[in-house]
Amino acid sequence: MLDFATVVCDNWVVTRAADAMHVATTRRQHKDKVYETHLLRRSYREDGKVKNETLANLSYLPPETIRLIRESLAGKAHVVAGEDFDIERALPHGHVGALWAMASKLDLAKLLGPSCRERDLALSLIIARAVKPASKLATTRWWVDTTLGVDLAPENTSTDDVYEAMDWLLAHQDAIQRSLAARHLSAGSMVLYDLSSSWMEGTHCPLAARGYSRDHKSGKAQIEYGLMTDHEGRPISVEVFAGNTADPSAFVSAVEAVRTRFALREVVMVGDRGMITSARIEALRALGGFSWITCLRAPAIRTLAEQGALQLSLFDETNLAEISHPDYPGERLVACRNPALAVERTRKRQELLEATEGELEKISAAVSRDKRPLKGKDKIALRVGRVVNHYKMAKHFEIVIGENSLTFSRRQAEIDAEASLDGIYVIRTSVSTEGLDAPGVVTAYKGLSFVERDFRSMKAIDLDLRPIYHFTEDRVRSHVFVCMLAAYLVWHLRKAWAPLCFIDEELPRREDPVAPATRSAAAKAKDAAKVTPDGETVHDLSSLLNHLATLTRNTVVFPGGVRIDKLALPTPLQRRAFELIGEPIPNKLGPL
Repeated sequence: MLDFATVVCDNWVVTRAADAMHVATTRRQHKDKVYETHLLRRSYREDGKVKNETLANLSYLPPETIRLIRESLAGKAHVVAGEDFDIERALPHGHVGALWAMASKLDLAKLLGPSCRERDLALSLIIARAVKPASKLATTRWWVDTTLGVDLAPENTSTDDVYEAMDWLLAHQDAIQRSLAARHLSAGSMVLYDLSSSWMEGTHCPLAARGYSRDHKSGKAQIEYGLMTDHEGRPISVEVFAGNTADPSAFVSAVEAVRTRFALREVVMVGDRGMITSARIEALRALGGFSWITCLRAPAIRTLAEQGALQLSLFDETNLAEISHPDYPGERLVACRNPALAVERTRKRQELLEATEGELEKISAAVSRDKRPLKGKDKIALRVGRVVNHYKMAKHFEIVIGENSLTFSRRQAEIDAEASLDGIYVIRTSVSTEGLDAPGVVTAYKGLSFVERDFRSMKAIDLDLRPIYHFTEDRVRSHVFVCMLAAYLVWHLRKAWAPLCFIDEELPRREDPVAPATRSAAAKAKDAAKVTPDGETVHDLSSLLNHLATLTRNTVVFPGGVRIDKLALPTPLQRRAFELIGEPIPNKLGPL
């Protein structure tokens, strides 16, 4: 006879009503063994008392059958695997979910403003711009086929609704940018600033004007916009200007934003040689509290060389040297010579000289030909002007134009003088030696490459800011602001996903700030092998988002009209992408 040590009884009661059936499981332990008994019982009430009647012993049935009986008695419906259900819809989810997760981590919705329908639409526009940049009409058609539109954008959202959200966002732009500045800037911070342009479609926007096109679209009207970032290139603010705005004028507006909107009095403004001119520097001196880092223009460098302040012997043993000059009181000049840059400039000049000579020879042949020669000093000069203006080589040629003649030759002395300064640039700054040493000044100025990277991301690689089809000032400004906020999201996403992408996870410390930047050994290994150290395929941002889009949310329909939403099982790469963001895979993109 068995000596039972303990008796444990677990009862799953279906309902407390009389005549209800349930499965009762009794467990008996003997030494190191556990014996289970599964009984089908009926509960009923008799003389005011609840009693149980055993109807069958289910213990010899397979465990799965017992589970089905128990759950069926509890009211659950079961279907045959692969039958009796339909997948009503499968929506791409992972890519928009990743952007939503990053926005959640950054508190972006709270940054935009108070919770409302317009804010949710604005957030949807920002996420859509980062995932699938397109026109506003195309965006409203695209997002209904993703969980972004289903969860965040109300049903039947029209372009008019989108434009209302853009207007709402523009009204909050100053507050949003003040919050970003408070997050990432402080007294003594280094602020990077640069100006770019994008062409416009249409002819009715008051901001559209013809100016210097950085997109090489000289035949198109354009707008300009100044982007301000922190020292790492993280976008902080953007401002839109008319297409013929000069760089110095935009810089004045940036300084005013730092002083008044962001309430920062002691910052270091970093801008290129066309941005921070001598006149702007005098204005900064008058304001007080502002320092600057910029670069001298070529004529100023040539003047320093002619006066003997800048000599090639400075670079015999080093590629940077700090000098001073009475024309720049209270400033430091850091002269640098980059041999790689010198080689590139020499090559480019030689190509332009040869191209100019080739075109001039064609004009000379047209002048001297027998049949229908090119005649007239004005006509010849017009053709010559087109060539030299196109290649910007007029200063290097001696050109003599007659009524029926054209002669030209190189000004070799001027060419040699310019070539002697190839690869040399001079950075000027008011930051003291205690605040930043000479290599640090060079590194800070080269930080402008971060802003250029942001412009590439906004204009072409990630966000397709251009061309612009809006024709009212406010909509153009709002469109650019949406792109900037998307760039803010993408900046953080690239940083988080660096282990999975071709991005350098940690830039190597630069022993020589003048030399070209190099990639880390780990980044070079990823480039060569096209796989991560864990064996995952290395992606760029777009291909990784495309892979995440295969993580779908599926609407499953069961008999009786029961519907459930079920995420597909994430791949290891998809799971890793969300782990790097630091947020769980969201089931639903609810308002933040």
